Amino acid sequence: MINPKPIKFLGRALEDLRAFPVAVRREAGHQLDQVQHGREASDWKPMNTVGHGVKEIRIRDEAGAFRVLYVAKFADAVYVVHCFQKKTQTTSQTDIDLATKRYRDLLKEFI
Repeated sequence: MINPKPIKFLGRALEDLRAFPVAVRREAGHQLDQVQHGREASDWKPMNTVGHGVKEIRIRDEAGAFRVLYVAKFADAVYVVHCFQKKTQTTSQTDIDLATKRYRDLLKEFI
């Protein structure tokens, strides 16, 4: 059994996640638990536009489409970079820019 990595939320990611509907929060928690234990989330895609190793958990609900961007490539923790609800087919540039900034700030901590 692999020891789960702790989860660290960057910026307002935790507050944003807590604003999701209950069913979406529950699913996000389950998917992040999978990642903590070294497994892949059940519905994800790479988000290389944000940064190398950043992945997006995709959650659909009657309330809409929700995303949790995280990076798990570091040994010490799973970092949740950004959580948001998608309003359109494409991810908004605002969400990409915010996630990219948080990711870059995280990388600076490892230098």
